[in-house]
Amino acid sequence: MRVARHRDGLVVSEKDALAVEEPLEIRVSWTAGERRRIEPVAITMRTPGDDFELVAGFLHGEGIVGTAGDVQELTYCRGDEAQEYNIVEARLRPGVPFDADAMRRNVFTSSSCGICGKASIEAVQATGCSILADGFEVPGALLADLPDRLMEGQGVFARTGGLHAAGLFRADGSLDVLHEDVGRHNAVDKVLGHSLLARTLPAQERVLVVSGRASFEIIQKALMARVPILVAVGAPSSLAVDLASQFRQTLVGFARNGGFNVYCGAERVI
Repeated sequence: MRVARHRDGLVVSEKDALAVEEPLEIRVSWTAGERRRIEPVAITMRTPGDDFELVAGFLHGEGIVGTAGDVQELTYCRGDEAQEYNIVEARLRPGVPFDADAMRRNVFTSSSCGICGKASIEAVQATGCSILADGFEVPGALLADLPDRLMEGQGVFARTGGLHAAGLFRADGSLDVLHEDVGRHNAVDKVLGHSLLARTLPAQERVLVVSGRASFEIIQKALMARVPILVAVGAPSSLAVDLASQFRQTLVGFARNGGFNVYCGAERVI
């Protein structure tokens, strides 16, 4: 779009690129008895593209699916041309259980200001998440370098300045997968959803790097994918540190300008 750019007392009319933001409705369909049911479970504001990966990552992070085999099909919903590519249906394979009422309660409480930290961590434990295994180690010099490597892959951010990014890296610093999105959680869902559909989860020997801060929800998604080390360019929240500590995950924050802070799990940093 065209903008009025104010610089040094001058006003110049120029074109500027914007990151696209549109709603995505996630629906789950499953077999209940002899008939198939469908339920809308969430709406997220996202950057269009890689929507199936986003949905797969979201469902995995919520504990609805455990493997790619739990998902029979991912499709856009036809019929409404205006919203055709803003609605994705995840069809679960027959026999995969789905509790719509529990899902609605979980989505409500995760967006509520009233739920306490202890109850939030207990909710993650209830999904079957367990303590991460030891043994995976990464040089500290590499961790300090990963945010720059993430930035190198942020093509849309370079043009718009309006997107977050998440990337999965191996111990040698090579990049597995990177995605951008206007939402921090969506970028993580796209990366982990890609890995789920590619059948490369659990991510037991990889590092997840995020361009923003580390929140409770991002730690939860990483734990469900069995990511042992999470690196954030920004700060972690107190509850994020509590959750990472509970499951013995290594949490790194303020990774920038060649330095970083280790908030828990320092034994994995060489």
